[in-house]
Amino acid sequence: MAGIGFEIRKLLDREGFLGSFRAYSYAGIIGSGPWILSFVGILLIHILGRRLGIPTQLITQFQTSVTYVIAFSLMASGTVTLAFTRYASDRLYEQKPERIGPAFLGALLIVMAAAGLFGAVVAGCAFPGQSPAYKALLIMAFVIMNGIWLSASLLSGLKRYLPLVGLFGAGYAVVVSASLALRALGLEGLLAGFVLGHFAMFIGMIALIVLRFPSTNVPIAFDFLSRGNWYASLCATGLLYNLAIWVDKLYFWFSPTLGQNVIGPLRSSLIYDIPIFLSYIATLPGMAVFLVRMETDFVSQYQKFYGAVHDGSTLAKISEAKEDMVDTIRQGILEIVKIQGLGALFVMIWGPDMLRWLGISQLYLHLLYIDVVAAGLQVVFLGVCNVLFYLDKRRNVLGLSALLLTSNFLLTKLSADLGVEYYGYGFAAALLLCVLTGIWLLDQDLHDLEFRTFMGRR
Repeated sequence: MAGIGFEIRKLLDREGFLGSFRAYSYAGIIGSGPWILSFVGILLIHILGRRLGIPTQLITQFQTSVTYVIAFSLMASGTVTLAFTRYASDRLYEQKPERIGPAFLGALLIVMAAAGLFGAVVAGCAFPGQSPAYKALLIMAFVIMNGIWLSASLLSGLKRYLPLVGLFGAGYAVVVSASLALRALGLEGLLAGFVLGHFAMFIGMIALIVLRFPSTNVPIAFDFLSRGNWYASLCATGLLYNLAIWVDKLYFWFSPTLGQNVIGPLRSSLIYDIPIFLSYIATLPGMAVFLVRMETDFVSQYQKFYGAVHDGSTLAKISEAKEDMVDTIRQGILEIVKIQGLGALFVMIWGPDMLRWLGISQLYLHLLYIDVVAAGLQVVFLGVCNVLFYLDKRRNVLGLSALLLTSNFLLTKLSADLGVEYYGYGFAAALLLCVLTGIWLLDQDLHDLEFRTFMGRR
């Protein structure tokens, strides 16, 4: 994401308050990606759909179907996105960008073919009572979302952030407008709008990537799968992290007492789902700070440190560069905490009015407060993992993802057993545990960074 971050910093440096506002707005949208913005689109369809007279049951079926598509596409594509992003980064470091485009198309072909096969099996076996149109749209949505996650992982390297923001905005405008325009077709109409909007976004992403990384030799390649180019630990990390983020929702969905049947095998938890999705929208400021500060200031100091090592600078200068990098990491994490803290305070003050405006019961308020804190901790966790990735501590991030998965499941189960007043605490406590563990690991890695860097160069 550093390429985008540096371009955004140009606005911060030369356009005053307005430039800062625009820069952080772009960063929030780019940093959050289609995941959080999908929830915004679903929420708009919920609000406008109710006012247009769409039956509540139909909206619930649509929201549940789309949520499962997002959740399972993240888990499925997570096995590829991190590993392929590493491949692309290595090729850029080697100054061989012409190999990225063909490899991207090869990875995209594998991901979408696997997603199509999986989606067809699940839709054909698990939804016997649903229409063929519903099944087909569900498969298409799943395939497209898998492609979007892979594409978005590469788009973080683009510098033309304005077209990317426009692409996101146009895509979700199509989702909302098309879904509402096709509402007369029922559930299939709402899903068709979702598919159309994301397909338009997906095509735009592919165009941006192909233009940025044109092929000079073969149109499609699979060399990213060769030994030395593919990291199994990153595949495992992508799967475990996404599963860890969703395991608390899955527990509530499939609990006999906490979840409800919605459509086919799909279940939801009315008391748990709405607050957690609203809380993710509140992470936009934190994601903006994460992108602008951690992906620009930190990367700049990171490059200075390793540049000093590479150029054979004195130990004093190398140690000074390391201390500057450590200070940048510390300040970046603290700034994310501050911004998310302000966001949580805002929700606590305006939460009742926000729920009232959305037509949501005040019974969700307590859980919304806890979920906002948890979502903020997730942004901090991402910041810590990002630094560990830069330091090439893949095993540490894999361990943190496994810890998050285990602790989120166990603590969510415990909080659910304790009663409704404890819902959400399991997710928040698991993230707090992983944030503290990640900071401790990061501190250990940075303590003897000079020694390990020189030993690694032998």
